[in-house]
Amino acid sequence: MKKLTTIALLFISVCAFAKPPKNQYVRIKTSYGQCIIRLYNETPLHRDNFIKLAKQGTLNGTLFHRVIKDFMIQGGDPDSKNAKPGAALGEGSVGYTVPAEFRDSIFHKKGVLAAARDDNPDKASSGSQFYIAEGKRFTDEALDKVQETRLKGRKIPLSQREYYKAVGGIPHLDMGYTVFGEVVTGIEMVDLIAVVKTDGNDRPLADVPITVELLSKSECKQLDKLLGLEGK
Repeated sequence: MKKLTTIALLFISVCAFAKPPKNQYVRIKTSYGQCIIRLYNETPLHRDNFIKLAKQGTLNGTLFHRVIKDFMIQGGDPDSKNAKPGAALGEGSVGYTVPAEFRDSIFHKKGVLAAARDDNPDKASSGSQFYIAEGKRFTDEALDKVQETRLKGRKIPLSQREYYKAVGGIPHLDMGYTVFGEVVTGIEMVDLIAVVKTDGNDRPLADVPITVELLSKSECKQLDKLLGLEGK
């Protein structure tokens, strides 16, 4: 009996001190498939807020209410739940904002998760509305124009320029809207939604409701390992 008790205590001790996953991942499900997103640890306020929303089920049943081809798909408006067909959406709120968390190393490459916002001077993010970047590929000439006209002279780092040219994204939103995660699997879902037919307010003619759920610790650990992020 003593030996069994010792083994049990050792097992409990190992479990208690087992290293947690380095990153939290979330799954977004739609009728067009699903994607898995890694939330960035570099933007802890937005990461923790999105985790809270997922735990509470706040985003479940909301719509991707604003879709623009070659740009992005936006969701998370609480007013979009059970919204009437054709109703204008995008002004809904959960009653708070999240302070901006801009990072030079984080940019609007295709597939990133970012926070929507209104025109507040502090560029604080909506408490629930978000978008996933679809974007498009850019030439050097086009990126130069973005720098001059949209980024007020801010230089796009070379590595980011190369990504915008090879894969695509939305460079003119850099350092203006907080990016706080990225799609690691299932970008096909975003591609499909980005080309649906929409009305004059960019709302899909056929509703695209979403479900957001947190992945378990074991699933997060597996993804960390698969993506080579165990030590990051």
